[in-house]
Amino acid sequence: MKFVSILMGSKSDYEIVSEAAKILEKFGVAHELVIASAHRSPERTHKYVKEAEAKGAKVFIAAAGMAAHLAGVVASLTTKPVIGVPMKGGAMDGLDALLSTVQMPSGMPVATVALGKAGAMNSAYLAMQILAVEDEELKAKLLEDRILKAKKVESDSNEVEVRV
Repeated sequence: MKFVSILMGSKSDYEIVSEAAKILEKFGVAHELVIASAHRSPERTHKYVKEAEAKGAKVFIAAAGMAAHLAGVVASLTTKPVIGVPMKGGAMDGLDALLSTVQMPSGMPVATVALGKAGAMNSAYLAMQILAVEDEELKAKLLEDRILKAKKVESDSNEVEVRV
């Protein structure tokens, strides 16, 4: 069974991270959602990543704030793609998390998306794009979603357009 694994550093991240799960559900993509901290529960994190990979996780999404080492730790434990979602909060309102997530050393890549809700949502879309490389049905669903988004822009514009 292939699935996307979503990890978050703490329960306080759930409201934002659940947006990724909602999108995966909408597209019928199997996923797991767990709390595992790089700092507060390193053994749990290591164990979970290895178990998830053995069960069929194809992509990992890791959301964390402040020092935000979760995505990097996950990347050190697997060769599967890892998408980091920096979370807002702390003294720097997420800038620290963004920098921690994006500045990985050579050979330990973490794809990094935007802060917060937009990042969580984009992490789901990016995970599905990765899966769609080998899944034509998912690829078709993603293409249809893009078409619907374009039509919505046009419809919204028609409601407010003023042209000379």
